[in-house]
Amino acid sequence: MTRKLIVTHHAPDLDAICAAWLLKTFDSQHYGDAKFAFVNPGDKISEAELSQKEISPSDVMHVDTGLGNFDHHQPSRGHDHSSAASLVYDYLCQLHPELQQDKSLQFLVEFVTDIDHFGELFWPESNHLRYNFMLHEIIRGIESIELHNDDSQLHFGFLCIEGVYSSLKQQIKAEKILKTKAQYFQINAGTCMAVKTRNDNTLKLAQKYGSVMVIRKDSARGHIRIKTRPDIDLDLRPLWEEILKTDSAGTWYYHPSGKMLINGSEKHKNQKPSPLSLEQVITLVKKIYGT
Repeated sequence: MTRKLIVTHHAPDLDAICAAWLLKTFDSQHYGDAKFAFVNPGDKISEAELSQKEISPSDVMHVDTGLGNFDHHQPSRGHDHSSAASLVYDYLCQLHPELQQDKSLQFLVEFVTDIDHFGELFWPESNHLRYNFMLHEIIRGIESIELHNDDSQLHFGFLCIEGVYSSLKQQIKAEKILKTKAQYFQINAGTCMAVKTRNDNTLKLAQKYGSVMVIRKDSARGHIRIKTRPDIDLDLRPLWEEILKTDSAGTWYYHPSGKMLINGSEKHKNQKPSPLSLEQVITLVKKIYGT
């Protein structure tokens, strides 16, 4: 099969990057090894450049430029809440209807489309500096310091979107795990959550849902992570000291904040997993912090 060429505009923004990423990722049969070219916004690649690249016009796909199937800048689409990403997504769902069940992908495309229509104008405190950490602002920021050329900016965006997509999938899985597998119990300070899973997103998500303490035992590696909400007056030092009396095999780290007790993380590669079961840790927590 002839290698395809995806054409988008110079200084690709989040929408252009996402549209190209969708084609490469979910229509890999045609675009998995595609090359890229860049034109001025609205333009198509010239026949002369195609001839120089020895590429047939039939092997070219324009996204977010060129007024083709994957461009939303036609006058007829001027008032549609669409984007290059949403147009590619609709095409992919025709090829692979199962993608319509992918909530992570659906949310990703909806977010990119909203950003392309300046939807952040309606966010709470929309002028707050925190939003400069959002991906679309980072992409725009690196343009002003000339950190990337068109191609490297596109591939930087691919990596970031891949990370976002992975994070979305983990959070959606975490939501299901918290509803179906987690144990909830009471201490004097409030409700706690304990769960045996590989999904680390359950820790933050349970705290956001209101759990004052969260405990996760990695179902594959055996490591245990314990955290408390930063706004709750709970110090994990007494629990740490009690665990050390019981567990002589696991490697435990007590964080100076008093809010984290860690037996294994991606940041620390040499910690030995704890043999303590989730039920044993829950018993110790109840003993120390009351029920």
